[in-house]
Parts: sequence; C-alpha cells; structure tokens
Amino acid sequence: MSSTEPRPYHHGDLHRAIVRAALDVLSESQTTEFSLRELARRAGVSHNAPYKHFADKRELLAAVSAVGFELLAKQMTDATKELDSPRERLAAIARAYVCGGVNNPALYRLMFGGYLTGQDNGRPAVERTAAENMKALLVDAISDGALGRLIANTAANTRKIDGAILIFWSQMHGLTLLLVDRLVGPSDKVEALTESVLQGMLDGLANSIPAIPAGVWVGPRPAE
Repeated sequence: MSSTEPRPYHHGDLHRAIVRAALDVLSESQTTEFSLRELARRAGVSHNAPYKHFADKRELLAAVSAVGFELLAKQMTDATKELDSPRERLAAIARAYVCGGVNNPALYRLMFGGYLTGQDNGRPAVERTAAENMKALLVDAISDGALGRLIANTAANTRKIDGAILIFWSQMHGLTLLLVDRLVGPSDKVEALTESVLQGMLDGLANSIPAIPAGVWVGPRPAE
C-alpha cells in the first residue's frame, strides 16, 4: 500500500490514531490551530474519517486533553514507584507535574486552560475522569503522611485534604506557567526550582493545613 492510500484502521485503532496525530501536531507546533483534515492526512486516512469519532474539534481536543492527563498520571506514578516515603512521593509527583508542563506547554495549557470549558462552565466528561484519576495520586500521598501526619481519606477530612491539594496545585501550577512564560528560569533548573518551592510549601503545610470553605471544589468541577 502506498503512503497516500488510506490505511484500513479498525474502529478503535482509528480513534487512537487520530488522537495520536493530534498529540504529535500539538507537540510539534505548540498550537491548537490545526484542522481535522490535517490530522486525517497525518494519520493516513480519508479527510472525513475523524468525523466518525468526533463531532467537532472541541470533542477531539477533549480526548487529547484526557490522554494528556493519563500521560501525566503515568509520569507521576512511574516517578514514585521506588519511593516508600510519602513526602518523597509528593516531591516526585511535583517534579513530574512541572516537567510535564514545561516539556509540552501547549498540551498543558489545553489541559488546565479555559479552551474546553463549556457554556455551563463544565469540562468534558472524558477529561474530568482522567483528571480525577490524577488527583487521586495526590490524595494518596497526602493521606499517607506526606505533610508530616496521617490524614485518613474520609468524608470528614475531605475539606482538609482538598485544602492541602489546593495549596500544592496553586504553587506547582504557578511555577509551571512562570517557567513556560520564561518569567522564571533557566529551564535547565526546573527540578531544583521545583524542589525549592515544594520544600517551602511543605514546611508551611506541616504547621497548618487550612480546610477549604464549604461548597468549594478542587479539581474538575463536578457534573451538575
């Protein structure tokens, strides 16, 4: 078969091929300004093929964002595999998070920016599920004692755990964007900068963990 002929993908393979093509183009161009026709060409399928799986570009980018969360969660999991200390696990998670954003800013902005937020202020369900799985890694480390004390993962402690995650996420998200936008640098000091910010934050949380106000969510907004 020549390279110009459409490939005979199976149904599930085609979905993955188009998402993979979108991830590749996003990484190479660092912009979401690409067309479904371009992705079809990249995947070696007919220009109408993407519409068999995605109603529009937003639905495709939601799938791309979900894969982004899955990849970031895998990087975090891989970074913590050999670590027993909850505090070391949280530090490894922080490094993986910041490095993931710095290494692919366009994907990071898609995952954590407002592009996919709908008119109801909600995010696509496929993305919410993937993001919640990533958040679970933080919950496990914090409940296991990363902040210097065990915090049982129970309903009674939800606001406290979410308060700790909010502070952690605010610091790591802010550092990631400062590095991406070159307001902090140099880029080869990412891990050292992450460690410095993280240790300062953990020292503060070891003294006090503020519970978030009632009715506040941390992470993907719950479906209504």
